[in-house]
Amino acid sequence: MSDYTAKRFDEMAARKGGAFKLARHSLGVTSFGMQVLDLPAGAGQFYPNHDHVEDGQEEVYVVLGGGGAISIDGEEVALEPDMAVRVGPGSKRQLLPGDDGVRVLIVGGVPGKAYEMPSFSEPRPPKDEA
Repeated sequence: MSDYTAKRFDEMAARKGGAFKLARHSLGVTSFGMQVLDLPAGAGQFYPNHDHVEDGQEEVYVVLGGGGAISIDGEEVALEPDMAVRVGPGSKRQLLPGDDGVRVLIVGGVPGKAYEMPSFSEPRPPKDEA
């Protein structure tokens, strides 16, 4: 028997008005983190400047469409389709959508450790989040 799940991005559970697609949850992935972000121009507030010092997670950002930049420790790295950027846990990062917005697949995990699913990646948002 085959074991797979296939979904279009617009079929996935989402948050933040559809900008934060819960790809990991929607596909039933349990071994690593994975989300799809659709950020319109000027929507940096959806993806705040942050690091993963506390949890040790490294992330890979794969640009699927649009463009912009990712600020890594204050240095802007241009983003365009068909490229990927890895960011280590200790570096602060923030997505900065370009004029056409950006669609990014983010994959993350902690090297050498089993993946622990954070509550924000589940379909039911906290009461203070729309």
